Amino acid sequence: MSQPLQEDLSIIDVRSYYVRHRNALLVQAKFGPMFMDYYLHLMNHGIKYDKALDDRLKSALAAMTLHLCSRPQDETVAWTVHFHRPLANLFVTGSTRPGKVTGRVFTEDVRDSGTGLFVAQVTRPHVQPRQSMVEVQGNDVLEMVEHFYSQSEQRMTRFFPGADELFTMVSAEPDCDEEWLLALAPDELPTLGEREHLTLLETRGYIFSCGCHIERLYPLIARLSDDDLDHIFSDGVATITCPRCGAIYRAGKEHFEEWRQGQK
Repeated sequence: MSQPLQEDLSIIDVRSYYVRHRNALLVQAKFGPMFMDYYLHLMNHGIKYDKALDDRLKSALAAMTLHLCSRPQDETVAWTVHFHRPLANLFVTGSTRPGKVTGRVFTEDVRDSGTGLFVAQVTRPHVQPRQSMVEVQGNDVLEMVEHFYSQSEQRMTRFFPGADELFTMVSAEPDCDEEWLLALAPDELPTLGEREHLTLLETRGYIFSCGCHIERLYPLIARLSDDDLDHIFSDGVATITCPRCGAIYRAGKEHFEEWRQGQK
């Protein structure tokens, strides 16, 4: 059973369907409420991305959510997308128990790999973590995820952004009619149920949430030397940025020291 989600955040329902006679999985959701919480998160922490990076991050959050809904419920997944030109890293991560996704963009101190990269990490309880990496081209995140599926998952998958923040993923299952999937056009999706037999498999709920707080971030700075700690606490307060969602926290040195003593 999935864990309860936060009541103050918007839960989006993600539905998965089996497309009979085509042997494909269709996963779909409207992301407007989630994107609203994402923008509130940016506003609350004073984070600003340019429009191109903002659009890419939203596409990645949508693709991650649809991907999670198609996967076992005990998986936690993280994607890092490295853009060669312009230089930037995009990070998204999520899980189904509980149903949460989050992410951020990095534009500072990004090491240039010389090519675009898509790195996926998957963890499950009592299972060895998996990581895969594929080279990607361009700046279209959905196309990159499709390429990752074809190279790493070895099955055809397509993503369709639609009106009103509707995103759809259609993925090949064994014996899929791949010719039909390859030819599927975006304008066919609104009436697909009239031409194909769609069987509802399940509905899962997801929110935009990292779950970070100041004490969960203290281990990031606890590894620093005393000289480095003196530097970041030079005025008595350190600024700590969450590596998962970009949230910005200001930590007093006295509170940090109390926490550090409690870890001994």
